[in-house]
Amino acid sequence: MMKRILIACTTFLLLFSFIIPNTTKADSFVDEKLGVPIVVYGANLSDTEKADVKRALKVDEEAEVEEITVDGSDLVKYIPGGDGNARMYSSAKIKRQEEGKGLVVKIVTESNITQVTADMYATAMLTAGVEDAIVEVAAPKKVSGHSALTGIYKAYEVSGETLDTERTEVANDELSLATKFSEEAGVDQQKVSELLTDIKKEIADKKPATKEDVEKIVTEQLDKLEIQLSETDRQLLIDLMDRIKDLNIDFGKLSDQLSDFSQKVKDKIGEIDPSFWEKVKTFFADLLDAIKSLFN
Repeated sequence: MMKRILIACTTFLLLFSFIIPNTTKADSFVDEKLGVPIVVYGANLSDTEKADVKRALKVDEEAEVEEITVDGSDLVKYIPGGDGNARMYSSAKIKRQEEGKGLVVKIVTESNITQVTADMYATAMLTAGVEDAIVEVAAPKKVSGHSALTGIYKAYEVSGETLDTERTEVANDELSLATKFSEEAGVDQQKVSELLTDIKKEIADKKPATKEDVEKIVTEQLDKLEIQLSETDRQLLIDLMDRIKDLNIDFGKLSDQLSDFSQKVKDKIGEIDPSFWEKVKTFFADLLDAIKSLFN
């Protein structure tokens, strides 16, 4: 009987290992073309909090990183009119990717970033001109998450890129409006991201000439997603998108980026490999058959 139990346990482990996706991390290496990951810490982190952030961002697993700090002076640089005395806690790690790879954003401490979602960060970053990068955001305690955007801008420039401060300012306003819609107006966070992405894609595709044209696009997208905003919030959205229309942006390129991101937003529920569930079903069927065979 003991032998049969051992065989059953071995069978279980073998079958279980079959269905679990392979998550083995590839060996770390220094990318001499794109540079090492940049880790940017909020200036107001205590030593203990900084250590927590380093663990969350898995800094020690990288072959080599460049570590920098973001403070109020950076906030003023990238967001003219910003509060230079703002407290900075949310932090980020950014890895540049080959051109065309797109933007990937992950919040690794989701319970501590209370107002901003990964998609909100991503759509604002595209407005600012941050692209082709993997960005991870972390905070050691509950914060809104807004300051991470400034850190991402600084890290992106340290990695060798240049950002237009007019675009970063508009992107920050976009992020603030996104959180306002979700926190105050009660709009689902995922719908907020989809709304902002789809409006910008329409602007990129249709190239509206006037504010009235922008208003038409905004109204169409609000209706399509069945989102109800107050007249004040609706006007804030129109004003923001009118500013985006007038930015010095390559809208042809932006349209492609937004199309890709828009699909990612809509496909969030499909992140797990569709074949995974089939493997789960097969696993339990095989496990049952294996156990039955031991007692026949």
